[in-house]
Amino acid sequence: MRSWRLALVGLFALGGTASAAAPEIRIQDVIDFYRVYDAGQGAPTAAALQGYLDHGSDGLRQFTGLRHLTGESMAAAMEKHPKMFADAKTCLDVLPAVKRRLAQALPRLGQIYPQAKFPPITILVGQGNTGGTTSASGVLVGLEALCGASWMDPNAEDRFVHLVAHEYIHVQQPAAQTEPENPVLLFPALIEGGAEFLAELISGDVGYVRLKAWTKGREKEVETQFAADMDTANMKPWLYNGVGTEERPGDLAYWVGYRITKAYYVHAKDKRAAIARILTIDADMAKAFLADSGWTPGMALPDKVALPSP
Repeated sequence: MRSWRLALVGLFALGGTASAAAPEIRIQDVIDFYRVYDAGQGAPTAAALQGYLDHGSDGLRQFTGLRHLTGESMAAAMEKHPKMFADAKTCLDVLPAVKRRLAQALPRLGQIYPQAKFPPITILVGQGNTGGTTSASGVLVGLEALCGASWMDPNAEDRFVHLVAHEYIHVQQPAAQTEPENPVLLFPALIEGGAEFLAELISGDVGYVRLKAWTKGREKEVETQFAADMDTANMKPWLYNGVGTEERPGDLAYWVGYRITKAYYVHAKDKRAAIARILTIDADMAKAFLADSGWTPGMALPDKVALPSP
């Protein structure tokens, strides 16, 4: 299943077990990158960038393999988009607060889902095309891409917290580890929407604040369109289709899947069992989950719901 909408497939080979402690959040790669960046006066050589990659953390080395990074490819990206890397430096200021908030939010996963895994989170600098993904080393966050994604949420601190929470939910979803053979829209919408809903439950809000705002007052219209399309194999109008436009933003299925998942949770008598089902849904269960949710296009739902009782 794809990680977030910059349309790159995440790999999910994760280890670790639930713990009362928060997962480790690593930011040394960002510090090392901007040391190289400053030494090169904003235009480091390919050789200097290769040194950053070669001496990076386990997470950066995983990311390098996943995204085929080299010093040359990074130098080319920086030459093409210098403002992206210059502006991303401003997001260094929010990282301490992001770490504090995630240290409070992510352990809630272990409280509501005892089987939760807690691999580390690595914040790094890539070449501008991946905001969040997962690998054998855990959750990997591209500072420069996510810092520039103000369309998701204009508040940079909130954006980092909620995106990482979304990716951390993907860590817990077995069905997010592989692409189904013959996917239709409903199933990935439930995977992404489930990640949005549970991210909100533990961190306070969804990653796609923009979609929440844009769909207000359009709920029935958008969801009626989705209901007509949910059995299609053509994902492009709904998923992994970029930022979109003011007339129709991208990734609207994230929001519809979030609403279906929330409806399921609201109607469930056993909230902990509901969370387990949200996390373990597979393609064969999608239609039954939809039916059990009680969702109908445009239905009224509470703005926020509470964590299950201890």
